Amino acid sequence: MTKEGQDRDYRIAAVDRALLVLEALGEKPGQGVTALSKSLGLTKSIVFRLLQTLEERGFVFRDPELAVYSLGYRVGVLGERVGRDGSLLFAARPVMDALRDRTSENINLVVREGSRSLVLATRAGHHSIRLFAQAGRNGPLHAGGGSLCLLAFADQSVIDAVLSGPLEAFTPYTITDRDKLRQLLDRIRANGFNIALNDLDEGAFSVAAPIMGPHDDVIASISVAGAMVRFDEERREHYIQAAREAAAEISSKLSLHPGDPAQIGTPLIA
Repeated sequence: MTKEGQDRDYRIAAVDRALLVLEALGEKPGQGVTALSKSLGLTKSIVFRLLQTLEERGFVFRDPELAVYSLGYRVGVLGERVGRDGSLLFAARPVMDALRDRTSENINLVVREGSRSLVLATRAGHHSIRLFAQAGRNGPLHAGGGSLCLLAFADQSVIDAVLSGPLEAFTPYTITDRDKLRQLLDRIRANGFNIALNDLDEGAFSVAAPIMGPHDDVIASISVAGAMVRFDEERREHYIQAAREAAAEISSKLSLHPGDPAQIGTPLIA
């Protein structure tokens, strides 16, 4: 490929803008044209036309009384098709439910997107005061139980890229020293799990274990998370065992061989 071909931008602007609208409504439903125009930096005319097109296809729904928009039924249909076809989400859902009921804490399913983490799905715990990430939220890889677990098992090139970049301190307990982070990643790989205390959200803990894909590579992590006031030595051991068993169960579903009638399929994000 020529240098010119490598530098060329093949994105379609209208598609890119439509996806921005869908993501914005996913983050905050019930927005009108003016609010979306302001938050996305697009003209009202463009936003209105995008919404009209998406509404006609069923991807957004317009409340006729309030003149605001939310995600439409077609988004749900696509999500169900992903699950039905056998994905990481499909394999993880019942395991996440069981893990939440077993621990009463918040459960997070996290994947890596480049040098960032992405919360793919969550289950809110049974406690009245709950600390849990929101599905669709991006975060750092150098802090947080599930994120650090993913970084520890990532390719060395990914680790080097993350550690060579800026390392934001989210709390006084966030490790930003590169040598200490490398030591922590070595320890996570040796232990097969990660415990994060106060490093991303002060007052919160997270116990995470890696999920293996069909090719024996780590494709996700599952974590038990909650308030530090509930984290004692007995719960620590219980949560480690529960997270590791949940990760192993999801991994086993994803590792079934092609052609097996009970096959779950390939992961959603590798």
